[in-house]
Amino acid sequence: MNQKEGLYRHPKDDLLREDRIPHIWCAGCGIGSAFSACITALQKAGIDYDRFAIVSGIGCSGRGAGYLKIDSFHTTHGRAIPFATGLKLAKPELNVFVFSGEGDLFAIGGNHFIHAARRNVDLTVICVNNMNYGMTGGQVSANTPFGAKTTTTPYGNPEIPLNLPSLAAACGAVYVARWLSLDVRRLTQSIQEALVKPGFSFVEVIGPCPVAFGRRNRLGSPLEMIKLYNENSVIRNNVHPDETIIEEGKKMVLGKFVDIQRPTFLETLPKISTEGGTTWPDKGIVTESRDG
Repeated sequence: MNQKEGLYRHPKDDLLREDRIPHIWCAGCGIGSAFSACITALQKAGIDYDRFAIVSGIGCSGRGAGYLKIDSFHTTHGRAIPFATGLKLAKPELNVFVFSGEGDLFAIGGNHFIHAARRNVDLTVICVNNMNYGMTGGQVSANTPFGAKTTTTPYGNPEIPLNLPSLAAACGAVYVARWLSLDVRRLTQSIQEALVKPGFSFVEVIGPCPVAFGRRNRLGSPLEMIKLYNENSVIRNNVHPDETIIEEGKKMVLGKFVDIQRPTFLETLPKISTEGGTTWPDKGIVTESRDG
């Protein structure tokens, strides 16, 4: 703790809304670690806090926007990315990032994620994946592992979960990574890289939900649960995102999988306006007609 003017202050007090503390997250929840890594990344980014804005949706992770002392937008369910897109287009000088959960971003909000990545909107999306709808009762989500029990799949989930790194990469994200909430140093560095990366960046955080998901699947205490996640994961940087699917009998693949460059959405708009429309197909390419 730092002593300042006779008071003991938390090292992250400059970015925390103290009047909103204590937070709502359960003991052992991975969101707190992910949120702390996000704050540390903001502090290390070297950018004025007035140039940051956070957008979140509904759910446990979505409450993060209310705890950060920067411009914050707590939006409707599944709509964090379109709100963030509008904010970035209206004020391009802002560094806009989304902090939310897999239910909000990839179930009701999945379509928005796909097209923001395809357009390469200059956003950073941080997704805390706790594998269920923790806030509303522990229901199955788009990322509940096959066979796992939830309140709506008491006999086990019959559906294959989305592979988030693969989806992000296939849709055009320029930065894609996945880390455990336990990996605070690597996670912080990854979020920092994503925040300053031009284009659509995505960081998935695997975090335990001991009260809802962990209890129903008999995964033990919060400490036992995160230990289990750690023992059943492996870091494989630069692996193809298609090889990162989470499934029984295989270790969860962590690491940085994509780090590329391509023009952002705001960079392509002036070019299209100047050239007066599409440049496809290339007029210089000779193609055969259907008649022969």
